[in-house]
Amino acid sequence: MSSTDVTRISQRPKRADAQRNYDKLIAAGREAFTEKGSDASLEDIARRAGVGIGTLYRHFPTRQALLEAVYVEEVEALCRSADELGGEEPWDALVTWLHRFVDYVGTKTALADQLFEYFDREARFFATCRNAFYSTGGPLLERAQEAGAVRTDVSLDEVLHLVAGITKVNAGGPEATKRLLDLALDGLRYKG
Repeated sequence: MSSTDVTRISQRPKRADAQRNYDKLIAAGREAFTEKGSDASLEDIARRAGVGIGTLYRHFPTRQALLEAVYVEEVEALCRSADELGGEEPWDALVTWLHRFVDYVGTKTALADQLFEYFDREARFFATCRNAFYSTGGPLLERAQEAGAVRTDVSLDEVLHLVAGITKVNAGGPEATKRLLDLALDGLRYKG
């Protein structure tokens, strides 16, 4: 399924200058929340984006609105990345996307934890994001299974739980986490 088939979660501004400011605020918010977690100040985010605090509040009237937008942008970027993998071999496409998923989970845990302060884990917001992952990753897994590259007795739910669990292991850095992921993914390969 292409990213155009995934329902848009966010609501972006339309004017070019407003879009530029929105994009700068999202990037600055992502950076600040990754670095400082919930201690990141909105004033610092506006400063990083090169805009005034009023511009930040016009786009994001609350901290929660900014957190949501940053989180959603990351979800959508991961989902869109599956489109880039359409020409890859099914196994390679799946593995590449799962590596991107690990990168996403590894950097967004603090952001998600902050959002949980505002939402219940079962809130519609998170359900929509989860559904986007499944509608993107599901076809990648199915394609690899149909090609005979992946065991047919595994579901995307199991694979995503496995991958998310790997991100929680203190493996000794990104390269060690990548190695653990590759070892685990090797267990998915069809050995017929």
